[in-house]
Amino acid sequence: MTVFRWVAAVLCALIATGAVAAFFLSVSFDSNVWRDRANSLGRWFRLLALFWFNVEVWGRVVLTLVRWGR
Repeated sequence: MTVFRWVAAVLCALIATGAVAAFFLSVSFDSNVWRDRANSLGRWFRLLALFWFNVEVWGRVVLTLVRWGR
């Protein structure tokens, strides 16, 4: 699980950095293309964060059920 947490954290950080950079570029140059990219990266960030959360929660549920059955 630790490897998954690190991979998810690094991917979230990279996507968030890209989203913030795209947002600042859209504001700086008043460009709709960069705004759309920032929105797209923000959606990907939320998707990855929710996927990580679900894996963490359901992983704990499965571990609890396995340990409880012993």
